[in-house]
Amino acid sequence: MTLRIYVPGDAAAVACGADEVAMSLEAAAFNRKVDIKLIRNGSRGMHWLEPLVEVETARGRIAYGPVEPGDVESVFAAIAADAGPHALCLGPTDDIPWLKKQTRLTFARCGVVDPRSLEDYRAHGGYRGLDRALADPANIINEVTQSGLRGRGGAGFPTGIKWKTVAEAKAEQKYIVCNADEGDSGTFADRMLMEGDPFVLVEGMTIAGIAVGATKGYIYIRSEYPHAIAVMNDAIRTARRMGMLGPSVCGTAYAFDLEVRMGAGAYVCGEETALLDSLEGKRGQVRAKPPLPAHKGLFGKPTVINNVLSLATVPIIMDKGAEFYKNFGTGRSRGTMPIQLAGNIKHGGLFETAFGITLGELVDDIGGGTLSGRPVRAVQVGGPLGAYFPRALFDAPFDYEAFAARDGLIGHGGVVVFDDTVDMAKQARFAMEFCAVESCGKCTPCRIGSTRGVETVDRIMQGIEVTKNLEVLEDLCNTMKFGSLCALGGFTPYPVMSALTHFPEDFGRAPRLQAAE
Repeated sequence: MTLRIYVPGDAAAVACGADEVAMSLEAAAFNRKVDIKLIRNGSRGMHWLEPLVEVETARGRIAYGPVEPGDVESVFAAIAADAGPHALCLGPTDDIPWLKKQTRLTFARCGVVDPRSLEDYRAHGGYRGLDRALADPANIINEVTQSGLRGRGGAGFPTGIKWKTVAEAKAEQKYIVCNADEGDSGTFADRMLMEGDPFVLVEGMTIAGIAVGATKGYIYIRSEYPHAIAVMNDAIRTARRMGMLGPSVCGTAYAFDLEVRMGAGAYVCGEETALLDSLEGKRGQVRAKPPLPAHKGLFGKPTVINNVLSLATVPIIMDKGAEFYKNFGTGRSRGTMPIQLAGNIKHGGLFETAFGITLGELVDDIGGGTLSGRPVRAVQVGGPLGAYFPRALFDAPFDYEAFAARDGLIGHGGVVVFDDTVDMAKQARFAMEFCAVESCGKCTPCRIGSTRGVETVDRIMQGIEVTKNLEVLEDLCNTMKFGSLCALGGFTPYPVMSALTHFPEDFGRAPRLQAAE
């Protein structure tokens, strides 16, 4: 009998020693003359338990974690004894509370399947969405529209409307572009999905191509994601070899093919038009709109640009139907959101749930509070351009409109937690400094405003004419918010103004902090 053992090949798990654990398991099996099949799956998203080792049994998959190389001998002995008792045994994986509390739709297969096996993907419901799409291609856009799916990259724009615009555009060539340039702090959902369930992205982009009449797709992945790049390239080659990509998708008259392009480390290339310039081989700079990419995008042709999570959600919508997906969520925020918990938090990782859960539930109940054990003081949602929320706003439901009403944004779903030792004046300075470093330089409010912002916060922190400089900083934020060409300069005021509004006591206290240092 061959034991099937799973050890994540996910970058986060590898960073925690998963490769060493995998090698030690193979050595232990060889020494004991036990036949095993070691599968490098994706991560389940419970980062405090990585490396997580799972073994397939008649009772389902049994989990052990976190497993270090020194634990392997005893863990393997337990595994070989029909998943017997062990101090690191977590019981059936599906019964782990963190997973049981989730509603996994987009991430249903992540951590479950062998990411490089198309057969495994199909065995777990893969390509059923494409089959349905091919059976009724004229209804794809309507189905996506009716589902209420909105862009998961941050803007929250209705996906169906974007697709309809491209479908109605007249052109001999159209493109599908996947924005996998996941640069926001505290975000890793795109990477996890590409490394753990790459075929779902291939399937989603193929459906998009059929829907709008595009025959070519590009996945723009940030250079810092070598594992994701390798897995996606493997999946594309496999899909092409099996007839799921190419001149005749699944033997039909539809043609669609994919290519991975690697970014060059510019945060601004996460903005869709700067990404298009980079794809074209140019310096990544933001384009003025109009024209919209849907009319004049990649190489001047109509282009659908969506985030990884948006495209990867389409197969479940096409498989289960728009009403199934729409039944999750609240208000105009329909479906589920893969939320990433990071920073000073006890249980960091990916938690997919329907829109509507409160920020307090996410931080205190799901995340378990701070890792340091100190009180939570601030939470930044939406990446480095997201607002800082104090505990007084923890009743905010996680949905686009609720956050906007509180001068915040969901962005890509990253939640970064800070305890009571954080200095919010320094965080405001960091936001301006980040913008100054990452600006493409095309527009004056972003390029110059962010640099002046750093200087102004420095004066405030040094106690120089604090009241006057606070007025200057607020005026500067107003100029950047309404005068910048894209969201980099336009959203930088969110963290700055939220820090000023909710944590005013932290501004002008530099002498005390310097004395402490």
